[in-house]
This record gives sequence, C-alpha cells and structure tokens, in this order.
Amino acid sequence: MILKRTQNHYFLLILLLFVLAANYSLYHTTFGIQILPEKTNIIVIASMIDLALISPILFMAWKRKLNWKNLIIGIAGGLILVRFLIPMEYLAPFEAVTWIGFAVEGVLFLVEVLIIVTLVKYLPKIVRSVKNSSQPVIFSFPNTVDKEIRPITIIRIICSEMLMFYYAFAAWRKKPQSGENVFTLHQKSSLIAMQVMLIHAVILETVGLHWFFHEKSVILSVILLIINVYTVIFFVGDIQTVRHNPLQVTEEKMYLSIGLMKRMEITWSDIEEIIDEPQQLKQKLSKNTIQFMARDFEEIQPTVILKLKRPIQAILIMGMKKEYNQVAIRVDEPVRFKEVLKEKINR
Repeated sequence: MILKRTQNHYFLLILLLFVLAANYSLYHTTFGIQILPEKTNIIVIASMIDLALISPILFMAWKRKLNWKNLIIGIAGGLILVRFLIPMEYLAPFEAVTWIGFAVEGVLFLVEVLIIVTLVKYLPKIVRSVKNSSQPVIFSFPNTVDKEIRPITIIRIICSEMLMFYYAFAAWRKKPQSGENVFTLHQKSSLIAMQVMLIHAVILETVGLHWFFHEKSVILSVILLIINVYTVIFFVGDIQTVRHNPLQVTEEKMYLSIGLMKRMEITWSDIEEIIDEPQQLKQKLSKNTIQFMARDFEEIQPTVILKLKRPIQAILIMGMKKEYNQVAIRVDEPVRFKEVLKEKINR
C-alpha cells in the first residue's frame, strides 16, 4: 500500500514535468512551431488551461496541499507563467487574461507587506514578552509571535531568520543554560567541530570562487559572495543555538531542540512509552520518528525513544511543520536523563 502511494506520488511529478515540457516544446522548438496550425487560438487556450489550471493542480496534489487558497494562488502563478512561456505573437488575443495573475499576485504581495509591517509594529511588545517568559528564546519568540500575529508562512520564515541573526550576533555574552533539569545533546559529539569545519570550507570556497568569478562575471561573483556569507552566518547561528538551547525539563513538558533545524515541545501526558532496550535502540528508526541526536563522525544510537500517544507537531527549518509519532533522543548524561524522565512521567 505504501509502495503504491509512493509510486502515485512520483507519477504526479512526472506528469507535471511532462505538461510543462510539452507546452515549452510547442512554442520554443522547431518541431513544435512546425506543427502549429495557422489559427492558433484553440491551441493557445489549451496551453493556458494546461499551465494555469492543470499544472497547479498537479503540483498541489504532488505536495499534498490541495485546497482553494492554494488553487487560487496557483492559477495566478500559472497565468504569469503563461505570459513568459507563450510568445506574445500567439498570446496577443488573450493578453488581458494574463494580467489577472499579476493582479492577484500583486494583492498577495501587498497583504504580505502589511503583515510584515504589523510584525514590526508589535515587535517591541513581543520582545518584552519574550524577556519575561520562562521558556527558551527559540520557543518563546515564535510562540509569542503566533499569539500576537496570525501565523502564516511568511511570518514563520521571518521569525526563523530573526532567530538565526539573534543567535549569530547577540547571544555571545550570554552563558549557556545549566542545572538539574537541563541536558546537553552536543558535548559528547563532533557536531560543533563539524560545523566549524564547514565554516572554514565555505570561507575558503568564497575566497577562491569570488576571485575566479570576479574576472568572468561580477554579478555572479557578488551573488555567490552573498550566499556564502549567509551560509557562514547560518552555521554560526546554528552552533550558538545548540549551545544555548539544551534539552530542558519542566513540571509540565520537555523542550527539545537541535540548532535551528528542528524543535519540539512534548507534554508528559503525551508520552505513551519509553523505549530504552539496547536491542530496540539499535534498530533502524522509522520515517515517523524525529531525531534529536547531535551528528557525529561515528555511528550513534539514541539514549531513548519516546513513543507518543498521538502525533506531535515539530517545527523544522524556515518554520515548516510536520507531525511525528516517535522521538529519538541522545543526551550526554543518559543515566540521569532516564531517571528524571521516568520520574516526571510517573508523577
């Protein structure tokens, strides 16, 4: 059943690529132009339906996000694609229709700008609330933003970027958390060493490629420079996030995070079972298991696997969300962590 579902998933992607390739070939290859009839209106209408309706539906079905809101946005984007894919000599009778796509996307852009302005307006209040919160910043900041402003994709992305810059530049003077209810995930791993190696590699690549491409194309060299600088900032922010956000246990729940890549809140009542048998921990983790284990040069195993009573939502990079049924955790103090974990659950 799972194999059949996977095959259907890839079939939708192949079908989408086929529709796009067929319409591109029709107007931009010698063979396609030769088979076009003298009166092209019917063919152009068919292409517009393919690009502005069929393609968005196939894409949303492939992403499994088929709803009316996404359909309207997809149709608007498809009409813009029509404007660029079909030459104006064929599209001229239907040019007015394509402007609908630009109008819809323009309205959506203005709405997003207004939402960003709202975020800036409420930012001082959000910062005060975060400072007074007992939660770690990586949890309290997005949660406060969701309370003050409607949680939409663009806001989640902005919050994710703000957290990255905060930890990369503003968290150096703060000391990492410590205490009885705090457990580090990275100290007995090579995670930070690997991140530092990647930073060195990116810096060396930046120097070499920027020098090489600067003579060929100034624009390309500047673009690569910006991307590499952003990458270095991301790695620095990720390292700082790992250091300042260990696993934290409270009376109500547990706060889990591993850098900027993923975080999760688990209340004790949501845990059905603690799996800590060595033989079970050695088995391959299922796809519905999220891992909070620091990367290492050697093969690693979780300290425990938490089996949940219901799927719990995790926040991934750029604010994306996904639900998981199990959580694999590896801490630096496994014995003490198991004792605290069992005590909290039993209580």
